[in-house]
Amino acid sequence: MTTSETPLVSVLDETGRYAPSAAAERYLPLIEAIGDAELEQFYRDMVVIRAIDTQATNLQRQGQLALWPPSRGQEAAQVGSGRAARAQDTIFPSYREHAVTRIRGVDPVDIIKLMRGVSHGGWDPTDPKNGNTRLYTLVLGSQVLHAAGYGMGLAFDGRTGTGDPDRDEAVIVYYGDGASSQGDVHEAMVFAASYQAPTVFFLQNNHWAISVPVSTQSRVPLVQRSAGYGIPSVRVDGNDVLASYAVSRTALDEARAGNGPQAIEAVTYRLGAHTTSDDPTKYRGSDEEQYWAGRDPIVRMRAFLEGRGASAQLFADVEAEAADAAEDLRARTVELGPPSPDKMFDHVYSEPHPLIDQQKAWRAQYEASFEDASLEGGAR
Repeated sequence: MTTSETPLVSVLDETGRYAPSAAAERYLPLIEAIGDAELEQFYRDMVVIRAIDTQATNLQRQGQLALWPPSRGQEAAQVGSGRAARAQDTIFPSYREHAVTRIRGVDPVDIIKLMRGVSHGGWDPTDPKNGNTRLYTLVLGSQVLHAAGYGMGLAFDGRTGTGDPDRDEAVIVYYGDGASSQGDVHEAMVFAASYQAPTVFFLQNNHWAISVPVSTQSRVPLVQRSAGYGIPSVRVDGNDVLASYAVSRTALDEARAGNGPQAIEAVTYRLGAHTTSDDPTKYRGSDEEQYWAGRDPIVRMRAFLEGRGASAQLFADVEAEAADAAEDLRARTVELGPPSPDKMFDHVYSEPHPLIDQQKAWRAQYEASFEDASLEGGAR
């Protein structure tokens, strides 16, 4: 089956007109039940996180961060799926899910701390304020194994498939087209399918694994990789926030209900660089970038809302909120100090350990020796 023959769930066309594809028919009741407040929230989420993302990129260019992975262009895939998850669900991100983590309650500055090198993880995944969001994973694809195993644990513990949607849990894990070629991802699918884990595999196909195009990575649509393991798989327009929401909500509901793992390929595009150490002009042309810029998820959703009669004040308010969020990120980033040297010892073991205590004391004495030498030299 070629890409053109693979059904694509889409609701909005590139101009923002409501034009559901044939594959979207089963999702229309869910989409048509979305209220104005939710639709506006989708738009707000996308605009604000793009402003935060742009500010973080600028901060890296100005030497405030070691690295930043932009998410520009992928906001609809992330916001739709992030808003589709229930509070009890667990999120396993990779390293570009800035919109998802913010929706779940993670402070964007906690991501900054990780990319600045002042934190080993960024946030506490067990703190309720972070919405069951696991840490960013920089090792390509390893979080997919974690998500499959966590889902298996939910099934073993009877925390899913009980028939109570307010209590049943599911897992959603994010990874990219490049990671889909990793052995970890395929091993995770084997186990998730075998044990019917309530895990939703959310593949963001942004067309480029750094400089390698998806056409080189796979001779068939990536959605077929998960389908090959017997996992129900859907291909969705990842630049259509409504389609992303409906497909993700349905997949999570199926997983929670005890119907095993589900998979989604969200077809989107990375408008920016892979990370701030990448130069995409070296491997892709401006014609391709302009084509996808014309399918910008934020522009598309704004046109849809305008067509529904949204007021100019709404858009002005959203822009103001986005500007405030970006400025807040900048202010709090430049105020970050260096981490305490003792942090390197704090989480080596879960309980106090005499060897760690000895090493910590040695480091303190070693650094104090330089201060003593400086004082002696000054006295002479």
